[in-house]
Amino acid sequence: MGLYGIRACLAGKYVQRSLCTTCNSLSSATKTAPKVTPLSKILIANRGEIACRVIRSAKRLGIQTVAVYSDADRNAMHVDMADSAIRLGPAASVESYLRQDRVLEAAFKTGAQAIHPGYGFLSENVEFAELCSKEGIIFIGPPASAIRDMGIKSTSKHIMSAAGVPVIHGYHGEDQSLERLKQEAEKIGFPLMIKAVRGGGGKGMRIAYTPGEFDSQLESAKWEAQKSFGDQVMLLERYVERPRHVEVQVFGDKYDNYVYLFERDCSVQRRHQKIIEEAPGPGISSKTRKELGEAAVRAARAVGYVGAGTVEFIMDPQQNFFFMEMNTRLQVEHPVSEMITGTDLVEWQLRVAAGEPLPLDQSQIHLNGHAFEARIYAEEPKNNFLPGAGPLLHLITPKPSSDVRVETGVAQGDVVSVFYDPMIAKLVVWSSDRASALRKLRSCLSEYNIVGLNTNVDFLMELSSHPKFVEGDVHTDFIPQHYNDLFPVKPITDNLVGQAALACILNELKVSSSQQSSTRDPYSPFASYPMARLNHSCQKSMKMTCQGVTYDVIVTCCENGSYKLKVGQSAEIVASARLSESDNVTSIELNANDEISKSRVVFLDGNVHLFTKDGSVAFATEKPAFLKSLGQGSMQQGGAVAPMPGIIEKILVKDGEKVQLGQPLLVMIAMKMEYVIRAPEAGVIEKVNYKVGDSVAKNAALVRFVSADKK
Repeated sequence: MGLYGIRACLAGKYVQRSLCTTCNSLSSATKTAPKVTPLSKILIANRGEIACRVIRSAKRLGIQTVAVYSDADRNAMHVDMADSAIRLGPAASVESYLRQDRVLEAAFKTGAQAIHPGYGFLSENVEFAELCSKEGIIFIGPPASAIRDMGIKSTSKHIMSAAGVPVIHGYHGEDQSLERLKQEAEKIGFPLMIKAVRGGGGKGMRIAYTPGEFDSQLESAKWEAQKSFGDQVMLLERYVERPRHVEVQVFGDKYDNYVYLFERDCSVQRRHQKIIEEAPGPGISSKTRKELGEAAVRAARAVGYVGAGTVEFIMDPQQNFFFMEMNTRLQVEHPVSEMITGTDLVEWQLRVAAGEPLPLDQSQIHLNGHAFEARIYAEEPKNNFLPGAGPLLHLITPKPSSDVRVETGVAQGDVVSVFYDPMIAKLVVWSSDRASALRKLRSCLSEYNIVGLNTNVDFLMELSSHPKFVEGDVHTDFIPQHYNDLFPVKPITDNLVGQAALACILNELKVSSSQQSSTRDPYSPFASYPMARLNHSCQKSMKMTCQGVTYDVIVTCCENGSYKLKVGQSAEIVASARLSESDNVTSIELNANDEISKSRVVFLDGNVHLFTKDGSVAFATEKPAFLKSLGQGSMQQGGAVAPMPGIIEKILVKDGEKVQLGQPLLVMIAMKMEYVIRAPEAGVIEKVNYKVGDSVAKNAALVRFVSADKK
């Protein structure tokens, strides 16, 4: 019996429960039941948070787990959590996680009966699914035929249309000549969506708003598709203005049973990639919700789908929806569907893969409350969301509970690698309604404190607070439309400067106090109080720099234990402050003019990081003179620099070549995305500092050239 006890067996037969096309009635038929193979050991062919997620559910079911890892992931969390682990190869995914032969070899070596592909990597690889079947290994996912049918967008459109699923018509033809594509583009009209037929995750996708943009956008989409999928065949569709991205979680089993677990709204995106998701979709009527679910079930049934899948729709402002694609795997955002239905979709995957029927039928699946998922990324939102990498020097997360989940594969001290997706974690919250769930999300985001690399946490706080987002007025152009509101210039108040300054002083007191017992003279004022100076008043001058502005701060210690604070030319403030520590979190409480403010605080490498309920801010203390004289490195030497860690993919210039302002110089690959590095000014290339395939650090000087003004 499945965990939820929904299975009917009789003398080697089973009663088939299948939803009719309206999803309101059940039909029954009796036939020979598929073989049930209880799983005792599975291999997870993935890494990071999804590998950890699968391991947790498997362990709860008593199933042993095998992890695989690259050299970059030798000490990763998923390796530590699994019962055993097998090395696949070097850090690059093409030499490790994408090596089908090594993954299968690991399964045979460890005796794993099944392989869970997670998402990304081999999860939607037709050849790998077929190879697993051929070798007698259970692929925890849909049949290879379903992956093939849904993986080629032109094919899937025809299948969906035949199944009665609404589609947007466009050009899905075999003639891929530039002339034919331009002719079809003119017929469809602009703005126009250019999409790779094997695309996904925003890769190989471009929008041409005018005929003049078509050629360059087509070339860019084809190049990215070739790099990502090994195929540059394109389809063309009319671009829907102010569209919403709404998707439906579906599940099928080997008994021809299908259910949907309601919809998710994933409209708010950057670089065509999701950043925040919610379930159910805001403002979607009960009628539309039912129609979405029924259409998704028809889509799954049309390809004989088995397991977890997501049918993605594009929705216009009138709630008309059209099939976009089907993701034949478990989605990153599946937790929000779990939260509103009280299910464990990974457990369902394992049970269905073992041959069990679905644990629930449609009448037993109920929508309860509202859930949000925010993806915590290592990236620079203010710099076009450039992906980042680096060490997690300090990491504090919200406390997990029944309605707060932190899905992650990293811990403090780990490194977000340049070789893989820069997602640090998924923060998932649930509450009884959307408004309360959103408040909980914002509160939890303020408790997500990271130091060591740039993240999007502050951006997510602004996004989740935006009035239009609070209203549920979401669409895929939300970020561009509200860009200025989402990146406000926040003033650095005297209160914040005071918090940072007093936090430094109180921390010095704490450190010196701990060192007092080891000094030769424990009664020395230098051992007990950092502001003490012989023959001087108890006063300290400080320079605190934030966002390029330096603040002169004078702190005077009063006899009653309070402080007088003077920031620049502002009026003097009398304040008291207290530094406290609880559950590995240090906090500063400042009482200034009878107003109490509180922040979390982190001291690291001469910087003071404050985390408030409105976001984070970092102050640097004054550097010693000898450090100032060292200058700023490669940025002063003249040359284009790497905006993030990455790998050199193409070099478009050579030594001695003349270049113009904005001319493409190199192409970098970072986090599976293409970035063109352009000349910052006109001049002559003196030297290209790297070659194709080299890994480069952030701010590395990629080329050296002489400005045209200096020639």
